[in-house]
Amino acid sequence: MRTVLIFDADDTLWENNVIFERVIDEFTGWLAGPGLDRGGVRAVLDEIEAANALTLGYGSKVFLHSLGECVERVRGRAATAAERARITGWAAAFAGERVELIAGVAETLAELARRHELLLLTKGDREEQERKVAASGLTGHFRAVHIVPEKNVATYEELTRAYGLVPETAWMIGNSPKSDILPARSAGLNAVFIPHVHTWVLEHEELDPADAKVLRLTAFGELVNHF
Repeated sequence: MRTVLIFDADDTLWENNVIFERVIDEFTGWLAGPGLDRGGVRAVLDEIEAANALTLGYGSKVFLHSLGECVERVRGRAATAAERARITGWAAAFAGERVELIAGVAETLAELARRHELLLLTKGDREEQERKVAASGLTGHFRAVHIVPEKNVATYEELTRAYGLVPETAWMIGNSPKSDILPARSAGLNAVFIPHVHTWVLEHEELDPADAKVLRLTAFGELVNHF
């Protein structure tokens, strides 16, 4: 039976959340004050982002919207024109036409594509994700690219049906326990967990250390030793 490898994109194939973290560092430093330190501001922002992810989705536009909400909640008033302009200025951090591939990705995908069928599964704003996928130069390795608003059990079940996957020979590969590993396992797929130091805090979940169907690696290039 064929082996199908399904890859996450952000923070698995290329750097992503580190850009958000840089903005958050500037933002919390700007907004912190005598009544609320950086950690307090971050806690408020995390709460706002968690709520907005459920209703608005993901991506830089939603993130900037969340920054505006955070200003209003911390300040206890509507954001001023100057404050809104400062938040808008951070949009430039996400507007580049290049992505930074994670070490080992290009050569590893090229090798794996010669042996197996590869799919790409990423969540977020469609336009933003399409831009990053195109900029990566990796699309030729994948049979198909799927951009979805959320990754949950239903997402993986639908992918399994659409491609006639045999769960025992299909693997979801990613850095997020919440979006890549746990829902894929619940759908019956195997998984490969490759942690990233800058994985978004809202994507953190505990994995079962006894789950033999989850392969844990420390670097993307190690995939060629297993597939």
